Amino acid sequence: MAEVLVYVDHVDGAVRKPTLELLTLARRIGEPVAVHLGAGVDTAAPVLAEHGAVKVLAADAPEFADYLVAPKVDALQAAYDAVSPVAVLVPSSAEGKEIAARLAVRIESGIITDAVDLEAGDEGPVATQSVFAAAFTTKSRVTKGTPVITVKPNSAAVEAAPAAGAVEQLAVTVSEASKGTRVVGRTPRESTGRPELTEAAIVVSGGRGVNGAENFPLIEDLADSLGAAVGASRAAVDAGWYPHTNQVGQTGKSVSPQLYIAAGISGAIQHRAGMQTSKTIVAINKDAEAPIFELVDYGVVGDLFEVVPQLTDEVKSRKG
Repeated sequence: MAEVLVYVDHVDGAVRKPTLELLTLARRIGEPVAVHLGAGVDTAAPVLAEHGAVKVLAADAPEFADYLVAPKVDALQAAYDAVSPVAVLVPSSAEGKEIAARLAVRIESGIITDAVDLEAGDEGPVATQSVFAAAFTTKSRVTKGTPVITVKPNSAAVEAAPAAGAVEQLAVTVSEASKGTRVVGRTPRESTGRPELTEAAIVVSGGRGVNGAENFPLIEDLADSLGAAVGASRAAVDAGWYPHTNQVGQTGKSVSPQLYIAAGISGAIQHRAGMQTSKTIVAINKDAEAPIFELVDYGVVGDLFEVVPQLTDEVKSRKG
């Protein structure tokens, strides 16, 4: 069976969930070959094998951390040359999409970004995308070269499928051209104990109706009771009520959780563009005519200051 390259997103060997989703999708079109760059392959390899990686191509070099994405593209290109895959799958993070785009240019192939599903086709892999603010669903395939496809988090359920996962060292030569931009410092993101917004299975977001930063603990309490990430609309972020890193929407982050709860969010098209592919959407808004109600699975017309605390208490009581 043909091989499919899967770029591994990890933190010192701790494999992130989107990579496990990629391995699940890769098995639909071939045999997954994971590409692990940086430290921690001994930690990552058993996890990758458990989820279907027939082998793991590993490389570690200081350039992967010392410079921006170009050295990683050198490594992924080396893996591509070694394997001759039928497709290359990369998580749809900001870094992932840049790596994918640079690789596609180098190998003179087409690229598909933000896929939400993947299937085998007679003429190559077929990707499903949600486009135009999720108003349309398209199916497309690359017609030139080897498809390079980035996949949005939460697009597939993670499925275990134990495979050999043998680790092989990948020879990588980092070109001088890839050392043009050096990383001079890093600031660790402050941990909230909550899931990463783009990867969370549940997201609770607050908007203009929250009416102030001092009221966002209502949103956080509901999120914490559900084990969810916290999001915010652009209106809330622009007002300084919540950090920009938590903004959901066209100019923020795109999320696709199993459950999305929008509290006090009217549903402007820019916000909908970032969350409309969520599997189940619940809205809480006192305006029965709010646009958000056009796309929800469940809508609650009511004051969020009354509804959200009651919902939080109910969730806690059922879990308790």
